[in-house]
Amino acid sequence: MEVAILLFDGITALDAVGPYEALAMIPETDVRFVATERGAKRAARNGSLALVADHTLAEVPHPDVILVPGGPGEAAVRTDAEVLAWLRAAHETSRWTTSVCTGALTLAAAGFLDGIEATTHWSSMDDLAALGAKPVEERVVIRGKVITAAGVSAGIDMALRLAQLEAGDDIAMAIQLILEYDPQPPFDAGSPAKAPAHVLAMVQERRRSG
Repeated sequence: MEVAILLFDGITALDAVGPYEALAMIPETDVRFVATERGAKRAARNGSLALVADHTLAEVPHPDVILVPGGPGEAAVRTDAEVLAWLRAAHETSRWTTSVCTGALTLAAAGFLDGIEATTHWSSMDDLAALGAKPVEERVVIRGKVITAAGVSAGIDMALRLAQLEAGDDIAMAIQLILEYDPQPPFDAGSPAKAPAHVLAMVQERRRSG
């Protein structure tokens, strides 16, 4: 199975790296990082972390799994004609077309989510609706061969579900165990419904100010 993870400048690193760690352990799976051009793509925040695209989009035309991460740089990707053309062509033959966080907005821009239930980061639900999708507040949404995951860490959940669909329960559980993916966060503040009001307001203000 060939997995293509799209990279771009301004990516949220965990959107790509979290699923990579799980998907790379599925037997007989090759994970390829792709971009419009080869080379390092700087992550969001201060740009000190870079992920490397070893393949151009043209070099991986028909992956079995497409994965589009999110991040501040996704806004530019969403309107990139080369990326959208590759996604549309690759989607025709993919087994699974997936996204993490705001990567769902790029899937929507490509036309894959018209009238379809999907999820994204909680702060981008209105944007997802404006692009024709039907936003739902779920961690992972599977509709046909399209899988969308909510914000950032939900990408690991999505990858484990994909491992289950492709390789069965035991393999998926084994991957979860190897990763010791047993979250026990220090706070129960991982969604707008759970976070204290002042914390939610602080995050919303920071996102508005960029």
